[in-house]
Amino acid sequence: MSEEKHRKRMQRHKEVVDAAVAHATEERGIILVLTGNGKGKSSSGFGMVARALGHGLQIGVVQFIKGSFSTGEETFFRRFPEVQYHVMGTGFTWETQDKDKDIAATETTWTKAEALLNDPDIALVLLDELNIVLKLDYLSVERVLETLAKRPPQQHVVITGRAAPQVLIDVADTVTEMNVVKHAFQSGIKAQKGIEL
Repeated sequence: MSEEKHRKRMQRHKEVVDAAVAHATEERGIILVLTGNGKGKSSSGFGMVARALGHGLQIGVVQFIKGSFSTGEETFFRRFPEVQYHVMGTGFTWETQDKDKDIAATETTWTKAEALLNDPDIALVLLDELNIVLKLDYLSVERVLETLAKRPPQQHVVITGRAAPQVLIDVADTVTEMNVVKHAFQSGIKAQKGIEL
């Protein structure tokens, strides 16, 4: 492609992008859902936590399911006074093998999440692996939707986990589905610090 053709193509592209930016005038908190079987859902959510910290915002992190061992994210983000961090603490459901205990832990953890979702000083709430407890019916999706609808108007919420329910996808502003192409674990490589842990 000649330099002139490239310049004209980029000029047309810029016009399209500029028009889309000019059209987007609404400013409010959004709901983002990160789902699918691929790796990177929680990592993406924590990337947004880091971005919000960079802007000096107050953040709430609630981790469902995880918690039988400390992750790098928890160790890192607990250093910041701007971050309120809560972990369910029971670990994965196949480890506990106790549905009643998992439901009770989910209830306690959701109560902490509700407090963050009602706090106008919290700009971003990450609900990590919430989709899993919804899929397992440990928590009512209707209750989650009701709380999300009543949150402060400027508050952003990031929800991660496989198998996001369709009703949650329907109310979300942004939905990303991550798919597996290849994963090291399938080749017998264990979880690595800095990558999965």
